[in-house]
Amino acid sequence: MATLVQPAFPFVDVTIDTSALVPVAQRSPGVVAVVGNADGATAPASTPLVLTGHDDALALFGKAGAATALTRSLDLVFAQDPRPSKVYGVRTPAAGNYAAALAGLEAADDVTFVCLAGETAVGAATNGGTPATGLRALAEHVENTSAAGNRRIAVAMIDPAIAKTATYVDTVLATGSYGALKSATGRMILVAARGATTDETANPNPVADAAAAVMGAVAGLAPATSVVLKQVRGFTMPLTQQYVPAEITGLAGQGVIPLIDPALVPGTGLFTGDGGVFSSDPAITYADTRRVIDDAEARLRAGLIGAVGDARITKAGLTAVRVRVEGILGPLQLGAVIDDFSVTIPLLAILALPENARSAAEQAQVVTARQTRQVSVLISITYGPAVHRLNVTLAPQF
Repeated sequence: MATLVQPAFPFVDVTIDTSALVPVAQRSPGVVAVVGNADGATAPASTPLVLTGHDDALALFGKAGAATALTRSLDLVFAQDPRPSKVYGVRTPAAGNYAAALAGLEAADDVTFVCLAGETAVGAATNGGTPATGLRALAEHVENTSAAGNRRIAVAMIDPAIAKTATYVDTVLATGSYGALKSATGRMILVAARGATTDETANPNPVADAAAAVMGAVAGLAPATSVVLKQVRGFTMPLTQQYVPAEITGLAGQGVIPLIDPALVPGTGLFTGDGGVFSSDPAITYADTRRVIDDAEARLRAGLIGAVGDARITKAGLTAVRVRVEGILGPLQLGAVIDDFSVTIPLLAILALPENARSAAEQAQVVTARQTRQVSVLISITYGPAVHRLNVTLAPQF
């Protein structure tokens, strides 16, 4: 029998919508990956594996319980305080075959820092079908993955065994040497730690992977924290090998981070002598600038994905998009990561006008946006970085 009247029972009908409870995706800014040689290890090659400490590293990447180049570098990452939020290890399929191992790391889309275990050879760029080698492979990897949307920063080191000379800075940073690693997008941190060793009493001194240690130290910091004068643990530099003031300023002036033991810091220990990136882009010269931009981008992409396919190209719809952006960047401003921001949606200003008050050009913009279903949003952020140098004038008088 057909129902003629909609029944009132059960009187109150509640439909539960849990879509607003779905959390926004997060991309931790402190996830690192160490790629290196570990011949004889049980872990599969070219496969990123998450590690929690020394025991994990030795079990997966050690050789019959003995350390390998990869485990030694991982130990230096774990020695930092605070530590990175997540650590990957990736074994090369054969000694020096970094290109294959880095290719295996591409799918790990949460990685933000990458280094090669103990590698100091600059290597050669990709040439036709021949993959890049040495640190060139690392540089190409971060540039390519970043261009594809997974923003990453490479960390490399100048060979600690290069002897001190009167032309040390010019020699190591020549275009035929480490100067070839300069990044056009500020995605290379180059560390200088002459004589770095994990044991000064051994003969010869075992070379310490300063790049892995610095990577771990930087990744443990919040993106907006300056890298300057942050302690790096796990190894030492003999006093006779440490940099003199002229070398420190020369290296830092080119975007290299020299490790130093400053007299003004009580006790002994190694600290980052600057906070730059090895970059040819004058707009991106500091590591925290690069990290803050990458972090803000990741937050915006994750926070705005819900508007795609949902927000409509109307005044109300685009207002909701603007509110979303303000909700994403507002916490960064409250946390003093950024000083200020503004959100401009040109189409929203047009849609705010009555249709009969729009010019022909403005109405054409609305029609085009609705046809292509694309809307432009301009976000401007004001970044207030940390002080790196105080210029003090001391004026004594009688």
